[in-house]
Amino acid sequence: MSDNRPHKNPRPTVDVLIELDGRPGELVFIERLNDPKGIALPGGFVDEGEWVADAAVREAKEETGLDVELVELFHVYSDPSRDKRTHTISTVFIGRARGTPVGGDDAAGAITCRPDALAQPLVFDHARIVADYIAYKQRGVRPPPRR
Repeated sequence: MSDNRPHKNPRPTVDVLIELDGRPGELVFIERLNDPKGIALPGGFVDEGEWVADAAVREAKEETGLDVELVELFHVYSDPSRDKRTHTISTVFIGRARGTPVGGDDAAGAITCRPDALAQPLVFDHARIVADYIAYKQRGVRPPPRR
């Protein structure tokens, strides 16, 4: 017996924790142009036929103007409620770049600062991602596979 129901799969996304040369402890964040508005990590949806690493580099360039070198696959976040618009699964990378970020594409702006100096909370589950990143940098321990 075959199942003819349409599949409702999560959508793959990427996010990048961008470390800038010469600015230890700071990360690059974007000010989202579209809903949900607020501060976020650079990232977005993976296009059909695209590798996730290529999507991460592309999204970082589109949203910050930076040429990012991915240095590490950090973690995968798949909480079904991480994005209120639709169920997404994000592959998160740590990347490095040089220069000054400038908002572009669907980013109204780009900022560089220490995560504890942000003027407002992060959207999506990006506060959790950043907290996990900080813990990883301090203790060398990655988040567990399941939350």
